[in-house]
Amino acid sequence: PIPDAVDLSFISDAFSAGEAIDIKLAGGDIETLTQAAAAVRAELASYRGMSDISDSFRAGKQEVSLSLLPEARPLGLNQMDLARQVRQAFYGEEAQRIQRGKDDVRVMVRYPEEGRRSLGALEEMRIRTADGTEVPFAAVADARLGRGFASIRRSDRRRVVNVRGEIDRSVSTPESVLADLEKDLPGLLAAYPGVEYEFDGEQREQRKAGAGLVQGFGLALLLIYCLLAIPLKSYAQPLIIMSVIPFGAVGAILGHLIMGWDIVFFSVLGIVALSGVVVNASLVLVHAVNFRRAQGAEFIDAVLEAGIVRFRPIVLTSLTTFLGLVPLMFEPSVPARPLVPMAIALGYGVFFASAVTLFLVPSAYVILDDLTHLGRKRRRSKPGVGDESPRVTALS
Repeated sequence: PIPDAVDLSFISDAFSAGEAIDIKLAGGDIETLTQAAAAVRAELASYRGMSDISDSFRAGKQEVSLSLLPEARPLGLNQMDLARQVRQAFYGEEAQRIQRGKDDVRVMVRYPEEGRRSLGALEEMRIRTADGTEVPFAAVADARLGRGFASIRRSDRRRVVNVRGEIDRSVSTPESVLADLEKDLPGLLAAYPGVEYEFDGEQREQRKAGAGLVQGFGLALLLIYCLLAIPLKSYAQPLIIMSVIPFGAVGAILGHLIMGWDIVFFSVLGIVALSGVVVNASLVLVHAVNFRRAQGAEFIDAVLEAGIVRFRPIVLTSLTTFLGLVPLMFEPSVPARPLVPMAIALGYGVFFASAVTLFLVPSAYVILDDLTHLGRKRRRSKPGVGDESPRVTALS
């Protein structure tokens, strides 16, 4: 513990999206908010791995709060008259300015120094009414000691207090702690009416980034499909090529388990980027099948020959990609740490998806061809429907 330290933090990230645990409490009454923040702090302290738990509420300097008594209203006094006269007595009122060379000297009129040394002088001062009559301060006003606010934070016109904390990720994760808190907080805050909560900091940024990432990923898949369908002149073959994308994601997850890393936001970015890389091997394989069939080879022979001829290029391409990412996977420097999960997702995803491609794509190609012939046979079997065209095995 460091004496008189309100908040202690150690920052070593190259950049930060906010605190790992950041709960924003919003309400109308600052006293209720501070009590609710204390309850949330106590709840966070019960979790293993939590440290540096604090909130954003900071009391300001000590101040004197002045208020008018009901007896002052008939005398024509208001709050502004009271505040102005107390300020003039203790701080002073500017009477004139005197120019002395380059200096501008202000002449202030106020109580003498011995009359401003203590708060007891405030009770002894007299307040002047509208008609010039002077009455004792205690007869028309009340003074109370208190503390102001170091800062006033609002969100949507409501006072907010943020409860923050750090967590040792080797013991627990922010996601697991927040998942438990989401179950407990409604019951905990029920004792503080008007107080609402939401997750802020890193979690809020992840939600925003995740929403944009889902839209971008969907658009990327659509563009990949269009780019494959146009040159292949087929609606079905792009689906065969893209069928390896989920297996690339599985490989990325297995890679994190092997390397001992948690799946973080940069891991998801690597999986999204992986979707445009893993289709290369399956595209090469499908193109080889189409090329041999265009040369007149039998369907099964074309599939077998394509798998044999393209086996070595696919394996070598996957290995070189994986080995090129290995140095980044084991990079210990702090600036490179956000890129390590991305490298793991790309490296293991490409390696695993390429291995699956050698078995999945030929099998899917044959299954789709069988389904195409089955559909043609059913159409021929219907009354009035004839198809005298020869069997066409190309999928278009």
